[in-house]
Amino acid sequence: MNNDPLYSDKLIEIDKDSILIRNYYFPFGDKRVRMRDIDVISVDKSKPFSGKYRYVGTGNFRVWFPPDNRTKRDKVFIIEIQEKWWRVGFTVEDSTSVLLLLKQACRLIDNTVDAR
Repeated sequence: MNNDPLYSDKLIEIDKDSILIRNYYFPFGDKRVRMRDIDVISVDKSKPFSGKYRYVGTGNFRVWFPPDNRTKRDKVFIIEIQEKWWRVGFTVEDSTSVLLLLKQACRLIDNTVDAR
């Protein structure tokens, strides 16, 4: 199966079937999350309490982030996977494009979160 990417940068790749988070398993190893397994994706501003200054890992053992240099990112995305207690965090280089893509094409964004 060869899906053309809907969005791709050095941090993630999104196609119609999945989201690939590059280098999720530090120091190497990507993680692929299938769209059909995603319950919702929430979005928040990148700020100190959302892990802005953490290089890799988690602050609460529930959300794990790859090494993605969050100090330079304006938004943080959190994937809630169906029937899982843990979540997958990621950032992107062009958050405006990814936010629009996930809202319109994939319909996965939690609209109750103010990510302006």
